[in-house]
Amino acid sequence: MRGGRSVEAAPDKELLRRHADGDPDAFSEIVQRHRDRMWAVALRTLGDQEEAADALQEAFLSAYRAAGRFRGDAAVTTWLHRIVVNACLDRLRRRSIRPVVPMGDDATLDSVAPKNPDPTSAHELSLDVSQALQRIPFEQRAALVLVDMMGYAVDDAAKVLEVPPGTIKSRCARGRARLAPLLGHLRNQGDGSDVRSAEEGGGKPA
Repeated sequence: MRGGRSVEAAPDKELLRRHADGDPDAFSEIVQRHRDRMWAVALRTLGDQEEAADALQEAFLSAYRAAGRFRGDAAVTTWLHRIVVNACLDRLRRRSIRPVVPMGDDATLDSVAPKNPDPTSAHELSLDVSQALQRIPFEQRAALVLVDMMGYAVDDAAKVLEVPPGTIKSRCARGRARLAPLLGHLRNQGDGSDVRSAEEGGGKPA
């Protein structure tokens, strides 16, 4: 306990300050609070559990080292998301993955999956979405993961990815248009759905 407040009760920004000042427990609390959400971002962005686990480990190591430079002008979660997304991008660059050419802006991600999928097919639906996401440019994928799957507002996603809100809107629209033909077969399973619900069951590392 420090200053009358336990580590568990301290706000994120205070925990980062404590960590930078040498508190041995502060950063572990940050990891415990945010690991699941950061894992979801890494997994949905990279589409591979081993790659996502490695990216997440790299991201938390980077955050551990950079905590002293945190300026406090954004939420700690926004700062962490940015580091995770950058770690994912670095891994994609190492694999020399080239983006595909984006398509038009006339579709939505929510329009391509069933509203009430059979629970027995939820896993297959999640795999279909994950595989399709790997076939669109990283920048579009990252925007869709944050906005459509994680529920971020456009302005907040823009802060994470450090681009204007209009760029996020454009990337989401283009990404949805690219995904629509890839996932069009899912329309036969129901009457339209939010892909986010099917993706919520993604695994996380032990």
